[in-house]
Amino acid sequence: MGSDSYRRQLPAAYLSAGNSSFADFLTAAAPELLPSASTASTSGPGTAIRDLPHGTTIVAAAFDGGVVMAGDRRATAGNMIAQRDIEKVFRTDEYSCVGIAGAAGIGIDLVRLYQVELEHYEKIEGRSLSLEGKANRLATIVRSNLGAAMQGFVVVPLFAGYDDDTGQGRIFSYDPTGGRYEEYRFHSIGSGSVFARGSLKKLYADGMQGSDAALACMQALYDAADDDSATGGPDVTRRIFPVIATVTADGFRRLTDAESAGYAQTVLEGRMQEPDGPPASLHHASTRNG
Repeated sequence: MGSDSYRRQLPAAYLSAGNSSFADFLTAAAPELLPSASTASTSGPGTAIRDLPHGTTIVAAAFDGGVVMAGDRRATAGNMIAQRDIEKVFRTDEYSCVGIAGAAGIGIDLVRLYQVELEHYEKIEGRSLSLEGKANRLATIVRSNLGAAMQGFVVVPLFAGYDDDTGQGRIFSYDPTGGRYEEYRFHSIGSGSVFARGSLKKLYADGMQGSDAALACMQALYDAADDDSATGGPDVTRRIFPVIATVTADGFRRLTDAESAGYAQTVLEGRMQEPDGPPASLHHASTRNG
Protein backbone atom coordinates (compact mmCIF):
# COMPACT_ATOMS: atom_id res chain seq x y z
CA MET A 1 0.00 0.00 0.00
CA GLY A 2 1.50 3.34 -1.09
CA SER A 3 1.95 6.50 0.95
CA ASP A 4 -1.02 8.10 -0.85
CA SER A 5 -3.31 5.36 0.49
CA TYR A 6 -2.09 5.93 4.04
CA ARG A 7 -2.61 9.65 3.55
CA ARG A 8 -6.20 9.15 2.46
CA GLN A 9 -6.92 7.07 5.58
CA LEU A 10 -5.66 9.68 8.04
CA PRO A 11 -7.97 12.43 9.33
CA ALA A 12 -7.17 15.97 8.21
CA ALA A 13 -5.88 16.92 11.67
CA TYR A 14 -2.97 14.50 11.22
CA LEU A 15 -1.92 16.10 7.96
CA SER A 16 -2.07 19.79 8.88
CA ALA A 17 0.88 21.71 10.29
CA GLY A 18 -0.88 22.42 13.60
CA ASN A 19 0.94 24.05 16.49
CA SER A 20 3.03 23.04 19.51
CA SER A 21 0.01 22.19 21.68
CA PHE A 22 -0.83 18.49 21.94
CA ALA A 23 -4.11 19.37 23.69
CA ASP A 24 -5.18 21.43 20.65
CA PHE A 25 -4.29 18.53 18.36
CA LEU A 26 -6.27 16.10 20.50
CA THR A 27 -9.27 18.44 20.48
CA ALA A 28 -9.27 18.40 16.69
CA ALA A 29 -8.25 14.77 16.06
CA ALA A 30 -9.80 12.77 18.92
CA PRO A 31 -11.80 14.90 21.39
CA GLU A 32 -13.27 11.75 22.95
CA LEU A 33 -9.85 11.07 24.49
CA LEU A 34 -9.80 14.29 26.51
CA PRO A 35 -10.20 13.85 30.29
CA SER A 36 -13.53 15.70 30.33
CA ALA A 37 -15.06 13.58 27.54
CA SER A 38 -15.88 10.63 29.80
CA THR A 39 -18.19 12.82 31.90
CA ALA A 40 -20.01 14.54 29.03
CA SER A 41 -23.12 12.35 29.26
CA THR A 42 -23.56 12.72 32.99
CA SER A 43 -26.78 14.55 33.78
CA GLY A 44 -25.61 16.33 36.88
CA PRO A 45 -24.19 16.03 40.38
CA GLY A 46 -25.50 13.25 42.54
CA THR A 47 -24.66 10.32 44.75
CA ALA A 48 -22.59 8.67 42.01
CA ILE A 49 -20.26 11.67 41.84
CA ARG A 50 -19.92 11.92 45.62
CA ASP A 51 -18.99 8.24 45.73
CA LEU A 52 -16.18 8.55 43.18
CA PRO A 53 -12.63 8.48 44.60
CA HIS A 54 -11.37 11.95 45.47
CA GLY A 55 -7.84 13.04 46.25
CA THR A 56 -7.32 15.38 49.14
CA THR A 57 -4.45 17.47 50.50
CA ILE A 58 -1.36 18.76 48.66
CA VAL A 59 1.19 21.21 50.11
CA ALA A 60 4.11 23.05 48.53
CA ALA A 61 6.79 25.33 49.95
CA ALA A 62 9.61 27.25 48.32
CA PHE A 63 13.07 26.98 49.80
CA ASP A 64 16.47 28.43 49.02
CA GLY A 65 17.10 27.28 45.44
CA GLY A 66 13.99 25.22 44.80
CA VAL A 67 10.57 24.04 45.86
CA VAL A 68 9.18 21.02 47.68
CA MET A 69 5.73 19.45 47.13
CA ALA A 70 4.10 16.78 49.27
CA GLY A 71 0.80 14.96 49.19
CA ASP A 72 -0.99 12.56 51.50
CA ARG A 73 -1.90 9.11 50.18
CA ARG A 74 -5.62 8.84 50.96
CA ALA A 75 -8.47 8.86 48.46
CA THR A 76 -12.04 9.00 49.75
CA ALA A 77 -15.41 8.05 48.26
CA GLY A 78 -18.10 9.73 50.30
CA ASN A 79 -17.42 8.76 53.91
CA MET A 80 -15.33 5.73 52.92
CA ILE A 81 -11.60 5.36 52.35
CA ALA A 82 -11.36 4.35 48.68
CA GLN A 83 -7.58 3.91 48.56
CA ARG A 84 -4.84 4.23 51.16
CA ASP A 85 -1.81 4.57 48.89
CA ILE A 86 -2.87 6.74 45.96
CA GLU A 87 -0.22 9.04 44.51
CA LYS A 88 -1.15 12.67 43.90
CA VAL A 89 2.24 14.28 43.25
CA PHE A 90 3.70 13.78 39.76
CA ARG A 91 6.74 14.79 37.75
CA THR A 92 5.60 16.82 34.74
CA ASP A 93 9.03 17.42 33.24
CA GLU A 94 12.63 17.74 34.42
CA TYR A 95 12.00 21.02 36.26
CA SER A 96 8.38 20.95 37.38
CA CYS A 97 5.78 18.90 39.21
CA VAL A 98 2.06 18.94 39.86
CA GLY A 99 -0.24 17.72 42.62
CA ILE A 100 -3.97 17.10 42.24
CA ALA A 101 -7.00 17.39 44.49
CA GLY A 102 -10.55 16.49 43.49
CA ALA A 103 -11.95 13.74 41.25
CA ALA A 104 -9.01 11.36 41.21
CA GLY A 105 -9.59 9.58 37.90
CA ILE A 106 -10.03 12.77 35.89
CA GLY A 107 -7.13 14.36 37.76
CA ILE A 108 -4.73 11.57 36.80
CA ASP A 109 -5.86 11.78 33.16
CA LEU A 110 -5.37 15.55 33.26
CA VAL A 111 -1.82 15.09 34.55
CA ARG A 112 -1.01 12.55 31.82
CA LEU A 113 -2.29 14.92 29.15
CA TYR A 114 -0.22 17.73 30.64
CA GLN A 115 2.92 15.59 30.70
CA VAL A 116 2.46 14.80 27.00
CA GLU A 117 1.70 18.48 26.32
CA LEU A 118 5.07 19.57 27.69
CA GLU A 119 6.93 16.76 25.93
CA HIS A 120 5.15 17.52 22.65
CA TYR A 121 6.06 21.19 22.86
CA GLU A 122 9.72 20.37 23.47
CA LYS A 123 9.84 18.02 20.47
CA ILE A 124 8.11 20.49 18.13
CA GLU A 125 9.95 23.63 19.26
CA GLY A 126 13.28 22.06 20.16
CA ARG A 127 13.31 23.69 23.58
CA SER A 128 11.40 23.60 26.85
CA LEU A 129 8.69 26.06 27.80
CA SER A 130 9.55 28.67 30.40
CA LEU A 131 8.08 28.02 33.84
CA GLU A 132 5.58 30.81 33.21
CA GLY A 133 4.60 29.15 29.94
CA LYS A 134 4.19 25.77 31.65
CA ALA A 135 1.88 27.35 34.23
CA ASN A 136 -0.19 28.95 31.46
CA ARG A 137 -0.49 25.68 29.51
CA LEU A 138 -1.81 23.93 32.61
CA ALA A 139 -4.41 26.68 33.04
CA THR A 140 -5.69 25.96 29.53
CA ILE A 141 -6.02 22.24 30.27
CA VAL A 142 -7.84 22.93 33.55
CA ARG A 143 -10.22 25.27 31.71
CA SER A 144 -11.02 22.52 29.21
CA ASN A 145 -12.50 20.52 32.10
CA LEU A 146 -14.93 23.30 33.05
CA GLY A 147 -17.99 21.48 31.68
CA ALA A 148 -17.23 18.43 33.80
CA ALA A 149 -16.43 20.63 36.81
CA MET A 150 -19.89 22.22 36.56
CA GLN A 151 -21.34 18.71 36.79
CA GLY A 152 -19.40 18.05 39.97
CA PHE A 153 -16.22 16.46 38.57
CA VAL A 154 -13.93 19.15 39.92
CA VAL A 155 -10.15 18.80 39.63
CA VAL A 156 -7.81 21.45 41.00
CA PRO A 157 -4.03 21.17 40.53
CA LEU A 158 -1.12 22.74 42.37
CA PHE A 159 1.86 23.38 40.10
CA ALA A 160 5.45 24.08 41.15
CA GLY A 161 8.81 24.22 39.49
CA TYR A 162 12.29 25.65 39.31
CA ASP A 163 12.61 28.95 37.45
CA ASP A 164 15.94 29.06 35.66
CA ASP A 165 15.68 32.84 35.22
CA THR A 166 15.49 33.56 38.95
CA GLY A 167 17.19 30.46 40.35
CA GLN A 168 14.25 29.93 42.70
CA GLY A 169 11.20 27.72 43.07
CA ARG A 170 7.75 29.07 42.20
CA ILE A 171 4.24 27.84 43.05
CA PHE A 172 0.99 28.28 41.08
CA SER A 173 -2.58 27.46 42.10
CA TYR A 174 -5.70 27.22 39.92
CA ASP A 175 -9.46 27.45 40.18
CA PRO A 176 -11.87 25.18 38.23
CA THR A 177 -12.31 27.83 35.50
CA GLY A 178 -8.60 27.75 34.70
CA GLY A 179 -7.73 30.88 36.66
CA ARG A 180 -4.01 30.85 37.45
CA TYR A 181 -2.56 32.46 40.57
CA GLU A 182 1.04 32.62 41.66
CA GLU A 183 1.48 31.79 45.34
CA TYR A 184 4.42 33.03 47.36
CA ARG A 185 6.40 31.10 49.97
CA PHE A 186 3.91 28.22 50.44
CA HIS A 187 0.43 27.02 49.54
CA SER A 188 -1.96 24.08 49.96
CA ILE A 189 -5.01 22.70 48.17
CA GLY A 190 -7.61 20.05 49.00
CA SER A 191 -9.97 19.34 51.85
CA GLY A 192 -7.29 19.69 54.52
CA SER A 193 -5.70 22.79 52.99
CA VAL A 194 -7.00 25.23 55.62
CA PHE A 195 -5.30 23.28 58.39
CA ALA A 196 -2.13 22.70 56.36
CA ARG A 197 -1.74 26.38 55.52
CA GLY A 198 -2.34 27.31 59.15
CA SER A 199 0.46 24.95 60.13
CA LEU A 200 2.85 26.33 57.51
CA LYS A 201 2.18 29.89 58.63
CA LYS A 202 3.77 29.01 61.95
CA LEU A 203 6.57 26.78 60.68
CA TYR A 204 7.70 28.38 57.43
CA ALA A 205 10.70 30.73 57.33
CA ASP A 206 12.24 32.50 54.35
CA GLY A 207 15.54 31.02 53.21
CA MET A 208 14.80 27.54 54.55
CA GLN A 209 16.92 24.64 53.35
CA GLY A 210 15.23 21.87 51.40
CA SER A 211 15.27 19.41 54.30
CA ASP A 212 13.61 21.94 56.61
CA ALA A 213 10.95 22.72 54.00
CA ALA A 214 10.24 19.01 53.54
CA LEU A 215 9.87 18.56 57.30
CA ALA A 216 7.55 21.59 57.49
CA CYS A 217 5.37 20.09 54.73
CA MET A 218 5.24 16.78 56.61
CA GLN A 219 4.17 18.64 59.75
CA ALA A 220 1.49 20.46 57.74
CA LEU A 221 0.09 17.21 56.32
CA TYR A 222 0.02 15.72 59.81
CA ASP A 223 -1.95 18.73 61.07
CA ALA A 224 -4.33 18.45 58.11
CA ALA A 225 -4.92 14.75 58.87
CA ASP A 226 -5.46 15.64 62.54
CA ASP A 227 -8.48 17.80 61.70
CA ASP A 228 -9.68 16.56 58.30
CA SER A 229 -10.90 12.96 58.06
CA ALA A 230 -10.33 12.88 54.28
CA THR A 231 -6.59 13.49 54.67
CA GLY A 232 -4.44 10.51 55.53
CA GLY A 233 -1.57 10.78 57.98
CA PRO A 234 1.54 8.58 58.05
CA ASP A 235 0.46 4.92 58.18
CA VAL A 236 3.26 3.28 60.17
CA THR A 237 1.75 -0.20 60.29
CA ARG A 238 1.36 -0.39 56.49
CA ARG A 239 4.51 1.66 55.80
CA ILE A 240 2.56 4.18 53.73
CA PHE A 241 3.93 7.73 53.94
CA PRO A 242 3.22 10.97 52.09
CA VAL A 243 4.90 11.47 48.73
CA ILE A 244 7.54 14.21 48.87
CA ALA A 245 9.28 15.66 45.81
CA THR A 246 11.76 18.49 45.29
CA VAL A 247 12.59 20.52 42.18
CA THR A 248 15.91 22.37 42.00
CA ALA A 249 18.52 23.30 39.40
CA ASP A 250 19.43 19.59 39.42
CA GLY A 251 15.90 18.70 38.34
CA PHE A 252 12.93 16.82 39.78
CA ARG A 253 13.57 14.31 42.53
CA ARG A 254 11.06 12.19 44.35
CA LEU A 255 12.28 11.30 47.82
CA THR A 256 12.61 7.59 48.49
CA ASP A 257 10.12 5.82 50.73
CA ALA A 258 12.86 5.53 53.36
CA GLU A 259 13.47 9.29 53.28
CA SER A 260 9.75 10.05 53.57
CA ALA A 261 9.52 7.57 56.42
CA GLY A 262 12.38 9.37 58.16
CA TYR A 263 10.57 12.71 58.02
CA ALA A 264 7.35 11.05 59.18
CA GLN A 265 9.13 9.39 62.09
CA THR A 266 10.60 12.74 63.17
CA VAL A 267 7.11 14.24 63.20
CA LEU A 268 5.58 11.29 65.06
CA GLU A 269 8.27 11.30 67.74
CA GLY A 270 7.79 15.02 68.24
CA ARG A 271 4.02 14.65 68.51
CA MET A 272 4.46 12.15 71.32
CA GLN A 273 5.84 15.05 73.35
CA GLU A 274 3.77 17.86 71.79
CA PRO A 275 0.53 16.47 70.29
CA ASP A 276 -0.39 19.81 68.71
CA GLY A 277 2.99 20.20 67.05
CA PRO A 278 5.97 22.49 67.54
CA PRO A 279 5.05 26.02 68.63
CA ALA A 280 6.09 29.00 66.53
CA SER A 281 8.97 31.01 67.92
CA LEU A 282 8.02 34.45 69.27
CA HIS A 283 11.63 35.50 69.73
CA HIS A 284 11.76 37.85 66.75
CA ALA A 285 8.38 39.42 67.54
CA SER A 286 9.33 40.10 71.16
CA THR A 287 12.62 41.60 70.03
CA ARG A 288 10.86 44.02 67.70
CA ASN A 289 8.37 45.01 70.37
CA GLY A 290 10.78 45.71 73.00
